Amino acid sequence: MISHSSFAMSAVLKRGIQLASSIFLLALAADLVPAAMAADDPLLKKADLGFVHAIAASDKKGLSSTLDPDFTWTDSNGKTYAREEVLHTIPTSPANSSTAENEQRVYGDVGLVMAVSGKTHAARFWVKHADRWRLLIYHEATLSEEARSGAPHPKDCENPCKTLPYTPKNDAEKGIIASWQALETAVTHHDSQVWGQHVADEFLLINSNNDHPFSKADRIALLDKQKQTGTSSAPIPLVSAKMFDYGDTVIMAANHRRDSDKPVRVSRIWVQRNGQWLMAFSEQTIVE
Repeated sequence: MISHSSFAMSAVLKRGIQLASSIFLLALAADLVPAAMAADDPLLKKADLGFVHAIAASDKKGLSSTLDPDFTWTDSNGKTYAREEVLHTIPTSPANSSTAENEQRVYGDVGLVMAVSGKTHAARFWVKHADRWRLLIYHEATLSEEARSGAPHPKDCENPCKTLPYTPKNDAEKGIIASWQALETAVTHHDSQVWGQHVADEFLLINSNNDHPFSKADRIALLDKQKQTGTSSAPIPLVSAKMFDYGDTVIMAANHRRDSDKPVRVSRIWVQRNGQWLMAFSEQTIVE
């Protein structure tokens, strides 16, 4: 005859095994995603607030202390300014007001602060040097009141799908180029399944031609619709690019243009997960 105490001990042992299994699986999942978004960083928040306050007060000294030596500012018209130009004449934007809505993402030594005021979306790309955050890229786009399709796209893609006017500096950049070319080839062929394999789940696209931000699901739905309607969707060729490498996270600043169309300024974040480079964020502004 089995006693009640034996049943109790068996139940406790079973719950202990279940708990240990759960902890192991959580730890394993964490190890498999080295560049996953971390919790909000209070130091990044402090640095970003300092930037906003310096802009509001036209504090050139305070602003200078927050900007990386390679800093650039792209406004809603697609005009890009160097660090010295910004410090000479500080730009203004509703996205840099204290009333703008902010969201933070942290990928290791790269921080992204997305600020929104009405239709204006600003992406502030921060990088960490010796435990101090510095602003590397400010990129702004004002969404359209109605989505614009722009000029018709060609059906074939040479640049960036097969060739690029950019030579990768290391293995990380080679991996990013390979992933990006596969991604853009999938866009050309309306292959949403393959496209999704090269994009992070939290992917977000801000494009001044669109009337709202696009999530990964939104972009997949658009590719599927374009496939059904036979709409050509070859990407815009790359003109130039610069990459900033921070381990499992890389920031890519690029200029694109097709023939006589207006140029496009693009800032992207790439993250490496399980040996695969994925696009996590893209901000695109038409140069007016």
